[in-house]
Amino acid sequence: MKTDANYAYPLQPDWSTADIITVTTLYQQVEAAYEQPGGVPAQTLLAAYRAFQAIVPQKFEEKQLGREFEQASGYSIYRTIKQARETTGKVKMKG
Repeated sequence: MKTDANYAYPLQPDWSTADIITVTTLYQQVEAAYEQPGGVPAQTLLAAYRAFQAIVPQKFEEKQLGREFEQASGYSIYRTIKQARETTGKVKMKG
């Protein structure tokens, strides 16, 4: 896990401000699943992921952004969403 909290989120230059907010919300929810002591509700994560998929419908682009986010932050969108789908409570990831 990276200790530098000043990394940049992977974003696309052609996204609107609303798109950027939607995508950033998912990134922040994934971060919270790793960083918050109590984790985050699975339903909150899944809702943020569904909104993200509306902005990034292509699977290859989703995977690319996920890799870039994980390289920058050390946090996995894929593993976090996988765990959210397998639970009804809170998602707490281990870094």
